[in-house]
Amino acid sequence: MSNFSISRPLISATELMAAVRGEPLPGLDNEPPVLVDCRFQLDDPEAGLLAWQRERLPGARYGHLERDFSGPVQPGRSGRHPLPEPTTLIRRLRSWGVGPDTPVVFYDASGGPFAARGWWLACHLGHPRAYVLDGGIEAWLEAGGKLESHPPALAPTPAPPWPERPALLKAANVEDVHAALGSATPLLDARSSERFAGEQEPIDPVAGHIPGARCLPHGGNLDPRGRFLSSAALAARWQDQDADVAICYCGSGVTAAHNVLAAVAAGVGQPRLYVGSWSEWITDPSRPMARGQS
Repeated sequence: MSNFSISRPLISATELMAAVRGEPLPGLDNEPPVLVDCRFQLDDPEAGLLAWQRERLPGARYGHLERDFSGPVQPGRSGRHPLPEPTTLIRRLRSWGVGPDTPVVFYDASGGPFAARGWWLACHLGHPRAYVLDGGIEAWLEAGGKLESHPPALAPTPAPPWPERPALLKAANVEDVHAALGSATPLLDARSSERFAGEQEPIDPVAGHIPGARCLPHGGNLDPRGRFLSSAALAARWQDQDADVAICYCGSGVTAAHNVLAAVAAGVGQPRLYVGSWSEWITDPSRPMARGQS
């Protein structure tokens, strides 16, 4: 088994094609990866599943944001996409054929945030060989890859049990965010500047942001073609921010995972992900909230 290189979480479409063919690649060895389709729409939760049923990368399984990559919502307490129970998620990954050291590649069609959520969860569980397909389905097609449209294959034989391992990427909770208020710990909000400022809020019942946070929209990690920027360009977005102590958040812990992925890809550190994010923070009206661009 190759050691997990936290500095290389992305795989290109051409690299993935070679890996699917069984060609050796750094970090993948000769073992073909399991592919997980993470397509999702917040305003139409079944759209990604239906898209996967129509066509998908060859052999890909489907990971649903709400049923697979989130735990049950606790009204008035949790955010919109809480952490799933580790044993439940491991059982799901095993059902897709992902063993404790099986390379697994997550992809979507939205620039990577839903794939990044799957990747982050795998890393949080200690999985050493998780990747995101840079550019998603579009990059695969542009590189000459084909999609399969026949009915999805039956689930494979479940993979072997996973050993208990330390998290490769860490989560932050409400108490961690409270402790960061007014401190040197960077709080980075992955939502758009309009949502950060409280000028627009199409999803959550309260608009604004956590006081002291800086707006770092996840879309800024991508070039016009939907690919991640170079390592140097990604690193520049983290200038003057200590990534190893930073806490990333968004609306519900999805696009914030994209910022964690970008930091890891740039080699600047391993930020913590506040999974509950803004949708959890606002469940307690006594928590401080702010509007505006600062």
